[in-house]
Parts: sequence; C-alpha cells; structure tokens
Amino acid sequence: MKPSDFLSKDDKDLIANAIKNAELNTSGEIRVHIENKCKTGVLDRAAYLFGKLAMHKTEKRNGVLFYLSVNDKKFAILGDAGINEVTPDDFWEDIKKTMLGYFKEEEFAKGLEKGIEMAGQQLKDHFPYQSDDINELPDEISFGNE
Repeated sequence: MKPSDFLSKDDKDLIANAIKNAELNTSGEIRVHIENKCKTGVLDRAAYLFGKLAMHKTEKRNGVLFYLSVNDKKFAILGDAGINEVTPDDFWEDIKKTMLGYFKEEEFAKGLEKGIEMAGQQLKDHFPYQSDDINELPDEISFGNE
C-alpha cells in the first residue's frame, strides 16, 4: 500500500483541518509526514525530514513535525529549537502517550488530530498569532516511500 493510501480522504481532511485550526491561534507551524518504512532510528528519520521539509526555516524556529512510519509502526514528534526552549521536558512524551492510545485502537487520524491539538495549544501559549503572521509551511500531509 502506498503511504498516501494509508488514510481515507476524510481522515486526510480531518488532519489538515486540525493543522489549520491549531495554526489559527499561533505563529507556529505544524506538519505531518507519513511513509511506509523507516530505515534508520525513528528520531533520526524525523530529524532528516524536518530539514528536508524546510521546517527549520520558520522565523521563530517553532515548527513541529509529526512523523509516522506505517509498516514499522513507529512514530515521532519533533519540535524545533524555539518551541523546545519553552515547553516542559516531558511535553512531547505526553503527546506521544495520548496519540498511542488512539493508535492502539487503529484510530490514526483521531490520534494525529489530538496530538496536533495538544501541540497547537502549547504553540498558542508560547507563540501567539500575530496580525502580520503568514502560513510559512503547507498544511497538507506529505508522503514518502511511494
């Protein structure tokens, strides 16, 4: 199965809307990337994609990547330097635990939606929306290993 077929159109729309809603209240940027295989450590792969997707180029270094490797059943959440400086040390682990509860029930879109919502709240608290804010990165899911 291609990674782009992992989620239904409704699920993709749910995730894109969760990103748009989270970003309405913050200058932060959220992306989701899904692929079949992770041939390295999951955090290493997420870090590589973070750079490839140019997420480190946001003005305030406040991008967040949700990475899923479908066939390997691995996922990671990676925040840029700006958000990691202001969030608690266990912040990403709390989101991962919440998402994992949904993933165990095979509710992947709902898990991503909840994780995006949780990250968006922290982004809102630390990087509130500015009137001159622009959407620096696409809201659509990106896919690899087609």
